[in-house]
Amino acid sequence: MTVQTPAATSASGQQPPPPTQPQTTTSNKNYKGFVAGVFSGIAKLSVGHPFDTIKVRLQTTNANRFSGPLQCLTQTLRNEGLFGLYKGATPPLVGWMFMDSVMLGSLSVYRRLLRDHVFSPHPPPGHPPPPLPAHGHGLAGILAGATVSFVAAPVEHIKARLQIQYAARKSDRLYSGPLDCLAKIWRHHGIRGVYHGLQATLLFRSFFFFWWGSYDLFSRWMRQHTSLSAPVINFWAGGLSAQVFWVMSYPSDVVKQRIMTDPLGGGLNDGVRRFPRWKDAAKAVYRESGAMGYWRGFLPCFLRAFPANAMALVAFEAAMRALPE
Repeated sequence: MTVQTPAATSASGQQPPPPTQPQTTTSNKNYKGFVAGVFSGIAKLSVGHPFDTIKVRLQTTNANRFSGPLQCLTQTLRNEGLFGLYKGATPPLVGWMFMDSVMLGSLSVYRRLLRDHVFSPHPPPGHPPPPLPAHGHGLAGILAGATVSFVAAPVEHIKARLQIQYAARKSDRLYSGPLDCLAKIWRHHGIRGVYHGLQATLLFRSFFFFWWGSYDLFSRWMRQHTSLSAPVINFWAGGLSAQVFWVMSYPSDVVKQRIMTDPLGGGLNDGVRRFPRWKDAAKAVYRESGAMGYWRGFLPCFLRAFPANAMALVAFEAAMRALPE
């Protein structure tokens, strides 16, 4: 069976893009999409999380600790072993199951609403509405990104705090794991503490406009000018559009990570809060490292974008074909 609707979220970051045209949703497809999304999440985590750990560590420390991604990688392996690269992996693995479902459902709804009520409200009688233009897909991406941010923000918040724990022994860390981190933040700061960084997450995911818009452009061009099969087109368009997204959004992700790893203070006793507002974190990045500070950690992120998203799509499609009707 040909896969029609791959699940999508974000990494960053973010899940593999769905096809250009929204498909009819049935209860059976909902079941298959949810289960297949688990395999997509596992593939993306396995390929992409080590890159993400290096990225977050470079984003949230000054140049005195790590001179670049290679030194960060070697020090992490030397001091913490291979599992050090997978710190904080549990929250995104669990969270992507929910994010896939939210993103896929909301993206399909927003595409249909934009097509039927904004771009093609009155198609000629007897003719189907024309396909949604690339910027329509981009607008649907913004709306879906905002929707899934309410699931992604706490997941990414917990993940980021776990990733910057450098102690090799659990007894020396503030948080022993994701549930311990969540419980401590909730106990001392409540729901606002859990959702610390939500505004930065909403801003970051507004750049989904470039992801979904470029995915449509890449897919359309490949269908018209190549003889590649649909899965191969999805693979290449998904990987390339993910890289477009990160080029456009990366500075906002740096600021988001600074906010999410900023001490919360209070009873948590993890330090003094430095960034009460988004612009405070943005100014701190520039003050410490200049304009290039907004691109610190970009290389592992960029290298991760293509294989992680492309392989997640391959895993999703394979699972969709294998699951029974």
